[in-house]
Amino acid sequence: MPQLRQEADPDEAGLDPKALDRLDRYLAHHVDEGRLPGYLVAVARGGRIAHLTAHGHRDRAAGLPVEADTLWRFYSMTKPVTALAVLLLVEEGRLSLDDPLDRHLPVFANPRVYVGGSGSEVTTRPADGPVLIRHLLTHTAGLTFAFYHSHPVDALYRAAGLESSVPPGADLAETMDVYAGLPLQFEPGTRWNYSVASNVLGRVVEVASGQPLDAFFAERIFRPLGMPDAGFHVVPEQAKRLSELYAETEDGGIAPVPGLPLHGRPRFLSGSGGMVATAYDYHRFTEMLRRGGELDGVRLLRRQTVALMTRNHLPGAADLRAFGTPAHQEPGNDGIGFGLGVSVVVDPDRTCVPAGLGTYGWSGAATTTFWVDPGRDLTVQFLTQVRPRALKVIPEVKRLVHEAVVG
Repeated sequence: MPQLRQEADPDEAGLDPKALDRLDRYLAHHVDEGRLPGYLVAVARGGRIAHLTAHGHRDRAAGLPVEADTLWRFYSMTKPVTALAVLLLVEEGRLSLDDPLDRHLPVFANPRVYVGGSGSEVTTRPADGPVLIRHLLTHTAGLTFAFYHSHPVDALYRAAGLESSVPPGADLAETMDVYAGLPLQFEPGTRWNYSVASNVLGRVVEVASGQPLDAFFAERIFRPLGMPDAGFHVVPEQAKRLSELYAETEDGGIAPVPGLPLHGRPRFLSGSGGMVATAYDYHRFTEMLRRGGELDGVRLLRRQTVALMTRNHLPGAADLRAFGTPAHQEPGNDGIGFGLGVSVVVDPDRTCVPAGLGTYGWSGAATTTFWVDPGRDLTVQFLTQVRPRALKVIPEVKRLVHEAVVG
């Protein structure tokens, strides 16, 4: 199988080797102190990998190292891939960003919006308008996650058995029935709340294409882009390369925890977080975006569609901190807008870590992240497998990479 390899010297690519050494030493210290099991970091300029480091273990107990072909749970980094699937169908005329959701999923007809109360005393009203496809892509539909504890609708999700975003044993279609039976937190299109919306989009892709989500991804995205290890589960010959999943413990260490049920095709195909892949696979995806929808002569999207995907679509051109619950109003959201499935830097002077205007990307629950900085012709991946409690490694990775860019 192909895997990432360094293709250029840092100096040649306009990167400072001393700054990159600081990045490696910072991350290696986290491994040595037991806060990370291992990691892979890849920095590319102009599409060429100019810094690639794999360090530590993919499985500490077995003594197995992180390698270039290690398989990772990407969790929410699945969401931009789901957005790509939707935009493929938009370009083909099988969807429109302004389609009402119930045109494709009738169970979402007549949505209701939260008014007040909690538990069995919740009151609702009919929404002023329908949920649109664009609302799902931008997380402005009024949906939520059960694991938030900041709004009465979050509690209704928990009461409906959605702690892991899917009722136990349900498939994607069955899960839609549960989502649709719950009220929206707010009028569609008026606010931002990170949510289960990408799972809904996954089902829209299935209905609009007539294919299961994993088959659509494989046929329309993974194969054309040359992403040979990407999928929603691992086959036996891949299993030994899969990283163990860890969680941060109260004392700042890490311990193994159950991850996605990846050994065998899952019943629930999560467009929000079900993807497993290698760094090489995801690099192919990010390079397609950096190149405006094309890679190695294969065009998936028009350049104009990628430009639409990677610009801010939040109401009033606001940033993330202006919307949502207190959980979203953290300083780290200053200067960050949201496009169609990706975050977008709209005001570099207000971001808490250095970033170029128009930089876009997203992160995953196991402390994985990617970003593309068009102004610097830069793409970056950082991959590990830790569900954090207090660990804040990604902002420091971003700062150290930014310091390394000199050309």
